Amino acid sequence: MRLGIVGLPNVGKSTLFNAITKAGAAVANYPFCTIEPNVGVVAVPDKRLDFLTALHHPAKVTPAIIDFVDIAGLVKGASRGEGLGNKFLTNIREVDAIVHVVRCFEDSNVIHVEGQTDPADDIETVNVELILSDMEFVERRIEKTKKLAKGGDKKLQADLEVFERVFECLSAGRSARTLAFDENEKLAIRDLPLLSLKPILYVANISEADVGGPAPDLVKPVMDIASQENAEVVLISARIESEIADLEDEEREGFLSELGIEASGLDQIIEAGYRLLGQISFLTAGPTEVRAWTITRGTKAPQAAGKIHTDFERGFIRAEVVAFDDLFRHKTMAAAREKGLVRSEGKEYVVQDGDIILFRFNV
Repeated sequence: MRLGIVGLPNVGKSTLFNAITKAGAAVANYPFCTIEPNVGVVAVPDKRLDFLTALHHPAKVTPAIIDFVDIAGLVKGASRGEGLGNKFLTNIREVDAIVHVVRCFEDSNVIHVEGQTDPADDIETVNVELILSDMEFVERRIEKTKKLAKGGDKKLQADLEVFERVFECLSAGRSARTLAFDENEKLAIRDLPLLSLKPILYVANISEADVGGPAPDLVKPVMDIASQENAEVVLISARIESEIADLEDEEREGFLSELGIEASGLDQIIEAGYRLLGQISFLTAGPTEVRAWTITRGTKAPQAAGKIHTDFERGFIRAEVVAFDDLFRHKTMAAAREKGLVRSEGKEYVVQDGDIILFRFNV
């Protein structure tokens, strides 16, 4: 999973990136501090791994990981190459989902690139540039498809209708993600590099004073826009996240409790990222290794096995499965097996989040 952190300059992108990755990216109070995208690899926090580690005492523990990409700040005109526009847009094409950081705090000491704090305007600035870039791609595809469809190919004609519907949406100033597509339409647009179609998570960067309390007024327009796009919103303070990042696990829990926060910004962003991309984790456990594997929701057992090794999928026989909650409740595999909670599943089994699986195969 690769999440790109975007936003206008000076909204707290790099501060947030540093906090959640501890990667040491440069942070400064001026536009275009981030030029080349910084990439941080983050282990997905998963308490299930802690339990399995205590149970098996493995030689190795491997959590699931997410790549966070801190992308250069965008300004108006990026789609025409203004600022670092072309580089910005290229970097977004390479991520699975967008984490759009929006400034929802007032601070005279931190320069706003537009001179005032206006979350709705900030979101529109970024979205418009993504839409304009998308329009160029779709327009070219429409012209090409029209020529090819002159022979009467029904599939091409159907594809053309989809492209024209997307272009109409973009021309109205709406992101492609606001449209609904059936399975055939999804196939038609699969190879279109649409930036405004990427799943998006809005991160409202609030002041330290607003943490743990009701959402400040500046967050409301962010929530309104997100609801129109079927997107999610997470409220965090990048500065608070910087403080959290420097604490040990036990200190972190106490600090979050004092602030009235149930989960850190990192945890919230990861959970939202999994939901946005329809991802889940299954687990493998034993004395050699305890590991979390990320798959798409709806994946069947043989394909999940293929995440471990292609031989596992090719020679799949069955999967021995126990739900994590069942194992946690009964403490040992032997006890779970005695209760009939360890199941033998075949090729049609759809893997569930938290399944602990032993694959049987023969090549």
